Amino acid sequence: MQKKNTRTNFLNRHRFLLAGLLCLFGVCLLSAQDKKKEPEKKKTRVDLLHAEEAQADKVLHPDIQILIRSVKLRHDSMYMYCDSALIYEKTNSVEAFGNVRMEQGDTLFIYGDYLYYDGMSQLAMLRENVRMINRNTTLTTDSLNYDRLYNLGYYFEGGTLTDEENVLTSEWGEYSPATKISVFNHDVKLVNPKFVLTSDTLRYNTENKIAVILGPSNIVSDNNHIYSERGFYNTLTEQAELLDRSVLTNQGKKLVGDSLFYDRIIGYGEAFDNVKMTDSINKNMLTGDYCFYNELTDSAFATKRAVAIDYSQGPDSLFMHGDTLQLVSYNLNTDSVFRLMKAYHKVRMYRTDVQGVCDSLVYNSKDSCMTMYTDPILWNEGQQLLGEQIKIYMNDSTIDWAHIINQALTVEMKDSIHYNQVSGKEMKAYFINGDMRHIEVIGNVLTAFYPEEKDSTMTGFNCLEGSVLHLYMKDKKMEKGLFIGKSNGTMYPMDQIPPDKLRLPTFAWFDYVRPLNKDDIFNWRGKRAGDTLKPTTDRRPKTEKRNLINMK
Repeated sequence: MQKKNTRTNFLNRHRFLLAGLLCLFGVCLLSAQDKKKEPEKKKTRVDLLHAEEAQADKVLHPDIQILIRSVKLRHDSMYMYCDSALIYEKTNSVEAFGNVRMEQGDTLFIYGDYLYYDGMSQLAMLRENVRMINRNTTLTTDSLNYDRLYNLGYYFEGGTLTDEENVLTSEWGEYSPATKISVFNHDVKLVNPKFVLTSDTLRYNTENKIAVILGPSNIVSDNNHIYSERGFYNTLTEQAELLDRSVLTNQGKKLVGDSLFYDRIIGYGEAFDNVKMTDSINKNMLTGDYCFYNELTDSAFATKRAVAIDYSQGPDSLFMHGDTLQLVSYNLNTDSVFRLMKAYHKVRMYRTDVQGVCDSLVYNSKDSCMTMYTDPILWNEGQQLLGEQIKIYMNDSTIDWAHIINQALTVEMKDSIHYNQVSGKEMKAYFINGDMRHIEVIGNVLTAFYPEEKDSTMTGFNCLEGSVLHLYMKDKKMEKGLFIGKSNGTMYPMDQIPPDKLRLPTFAWFDYVRPLNKDDIFNWRGKRAGDTLKPTTDRRPKTEKRNLINMK
């Protein structure tokens, strides 16, 4: 009687634990098809096939058979083996002890130290040193329940599932030999020779080796780190499809998007919609609605509202937009690496102290030079610079100097009618703390400017030409100029300025094209018809003579 009560209490405890497990999962362990119609329970009897010794007490325990040594039982297609067993005839159930083994067909084998099998519900409860083997998959635990009706084994006190590729552990889990699908909950860990996946909830298919991420998960390897809360990871092909703002991190670079595709073998990732790629080492960022990143070549490109952001200067960040932005790394040798950033088609950039537009742009980290191609225009406060090509040399992400090549022109607007203008074959503009302080104009120099009194009253209009000119800026305005070599020109009173002298031959004012803020970089505004630059006439100096020009 005491043994029967012990067995009854054992069953009640584990039935209660099973009920609690199902409640915590919040879902039935049935498959979607099985939920529609619960399978019928077979009422067949558990049969004794062999035992070296059998005992029975028809008076004290009339419904119990005691079997000893080399016990073999069968229930339908399931065979059970053990050292000793108790058969309860009224409940059609069995308790098995020592070297327990269950076999179903030639593909499913379950081992343990103890078994309680209910022939009515076809539920097997195995305890201590339990192993479920299904072909190349092995599930080990100390507490396993196997439901024959649904061909489902589940554990709730920790277990490990092993196949040819991976080892998975968790606190709670289940495995279906029929579908090859396993589900893991709480402290889930998938160990692969190339990476480790940790998760809160994971579904895994032992046939195709695909892990389905159902909760906060981390995939860590020697090269990178993936965070996702929903998605798929194929442990064979090492390809991942990740959703819900998943994150790919690699050597200081972080790629985030509404959805990600990643191929670990080829070493590239693609991000879609609301993409952000951050380089914490170089303090820059790529954003857009599509981004491609190759971790093997350390290169990336972004399109669809693509923006490159340089935040190395703190809140005074540089924002650059183009149809396509590309980052490429080059290894000169083991100790030297330089990067190219390319922006092409309808490039617009904005920072509080400098703005620019062009058709295409290349930044080379080797010499910290940013080259603007095809109709480039650069603004610094009230100054406009343009030419056929502009090279901007940076010093710690701040403009050091700029080189305007061919048909160079700088314009300073005083009001809607009056403009200070200087043109030449080329210009070199030098900056201090982001402010233009000195401009060197070389070749075919033409000037048209308005000297001022201290109260900013314009005193006349000065037209000069020469070979080399040095302009000096103060308070973001032209202060004075110094010609090198011969120069000549005319000073006109304000009321006697010839209309044809108001503008230099190459004059152009593109303030309407200028980006107004970081959001305006998306609004492309091209030059109006007729606003193209015209070539200047070659005028070479005849003597080396210095002439001082006062701009005030």
